[in-house]
Amino acid sequence: MENYIVSARKYRPSTFSSVVGQKALTATLRNSISKERLAHAYLFCGSRGVGKTSCARIFAKTINCEHRTPEGEACNECQSCLEFNKGNSLNIIELDAASNNGVDDIRELVDQVQIPPVNAKYRVFIVDEVHMLTTAAFNAFLKTLEEPPSYVVFILATTEKHKIIPTILSRCQVYDFNRITIQDMVEHLQYVASNEGITTEASALNVIARKADGAMRDALSIFDQVAASTMGNVTYHATIENLNILDYGYYDRLTDAFLKGDVATSLLIYKEIRDKGFDSQFFINGLASHFRDLMVARDGSTISLLEASDEARKEMAQVAARCMPEFLYKAMSLCNDADLNYRIATNKQLLVELTLIKLCQAVSPSPDSGAGEGRLRPITQSGTTPQQPASPVAATPASSQATVAAPARPAATQAVPSTSEPAGKYGAINVPPPPAATPRRTTLRTPGLSLKQPVVSGDVAEKSPTATRAQRNTPFTDEQFAAAWKAIIGAHPKEHLLVNAMRMASPVRTSGNAFAATVESEAIRDSIRQSYGVLIGELRDRLDNDEVTLDIALNKGQATSASLTDSEVYNYMRQKHSYLNTIIEDFHLTMS
Repeated sequence: MENYIVSARKYRPSTFSSVVGQKALTATLRNSISKERLAHAYLFCGSRGVGKTSCARIFAKTINCEHRTPEGEACNECQSCLEFNKGNSLNIIELDAASNNGVDDIRELVDQVQIPPVNAKYRVFIVDEVHMLTTAAFNAFLKTLEEPPSYVVFILATTEKHKIIPTILSRCQVYDFNRITIQDMVEHLQYVASNEGITTEASALNVIARKADGAMRDALSIFDQVAASTMGNVTYHATIENLNILDYGYYDRLTDAFLKGDVATSLLIYKEIRDKGFDSQFFINGLASHFRDLMVARDGSTISLLEASDEARKEMAQVAARCMPEFLYKAMSLCNDADLNYRIATNKQLLVELTLIKLCQAVSPSPDSGAGEGRLRPITQSGTTPQQPASPVAATPASSQATVAAPARPAATQAVPSTSEPAGKYGAINVPPPPAATPRRTTLRTPGLSLKQPVVSGDVAEKSPTATRAQRNTPFTDEQFAAAWKAIIGAHPKEHLLVNAMRMASPVRTSGNAFAATVESEAIRDSIRQSYGVLIGELRDRLDNDEVTLDIALNKGQATSASLTDSEVYNYMRQKHSYLNTIIEDFHLTMS
């Protein structure tokens, strides 16, 4: 039985022309050999599996070849080439720095440098994974690396160039190897498959190449794995099942659901993906990459950035033509946010599902304002009828029906029956019933004013959603305003900062329903402004008047110690009494 050799070893490059994806670099090396302009030290840098060690061996073999071809390749017929091919050449020494990284190992290497070549012109030392050498070993190697004998050539190889000390880098010619492109990998895999008698599909080879992530050695290893499991028939479906790769068909189905605003379908697809054992973070990252590919596939000038076959690019361009750029930008942003929040999320499944729901909303902006979240398809199975309210509702003309559901609000204590809008572009949408005849609104009372409320100015408060109902304008006196002000203070005893700030402020009527409060500290002003939105809402509810406004002004000229914070009093005393600064510095006093 013939011994089996894996493809990564069997098809390892033996000439410069057989190196995959490094044409510019190999051309430079061949030119330097043909012109006899050889440096004494080379450094080959690049990621794994791109051909660093292979090129080092080819280079060492070629410079000692006695009869090079006109193309600058080794003849494979002279004594030096034959000894190299058999693996018993005395002129080419390989050292693994990962296991020989000490000073003693380098000293042994330096001793070998003094031995001249045998039946050859050069003695070549190939040091692989050179970044693993210790700092002491690097320093012991410096002198020899800078001024070796004329017959010595050093070739250093590394995957982590940044770990090599600058004094070593300055003594070498540095060659950076490129990541091998998807197309180059696919072509080489087709060559290997034809030699091995294996039938393949171009889409399957593309999947293998993408999985290898720029490493030709990894691509050959994966190819051997898939070929063994499929008995020499490498198909697309067999490849994704064998490698446990998420099929792009899932992403295309999800994109179609997003464009239709179909929440139910997107959630069911996500469940199907989870049932197959895929990690949710892996899924969300793959979805982000899919949107990126769609973005570059929209334009013929950027489609070259898509690392895929020509057939795959055409299919991607067809899907991308249905997507607006705004949708793709927002989709990538949502996926990126989900990835950043995934690790800290307690309910990771909910995080991903919420992201999918937002993606379904991204293509249907609210028609009321042109901003915010869009309309959603109902999360119901097709063919089912929405549940009708328990009590009949009087029919209203079609013109009075709302066209879009209102933004989501916190659930009230009692459920409100809803009417059903006829199915339109976005499916059946439940809308609330028309407002009652009484203009008075029912508000949800918060247990306490939150200091986390955003700062809202008077103008912004006037543009609140109260415009959707009749405006309240019940007249009130200054005494009623003062009573409402005190009532708010008494209703929220736990909001210490706000309550103290309200006690320091004494609002007065300026005109109509407009009030102004002059405070004597920035701290007081900021405390009121932080909860302005909730505060003005409470005032309007208690006074039954939506025209109430409140302006907070700062009176810096009449600040008193009673209205200042501890920090402000501290700074004021230090400015007024200079001797306090000396006492504070001598005793190292600080304000806690």
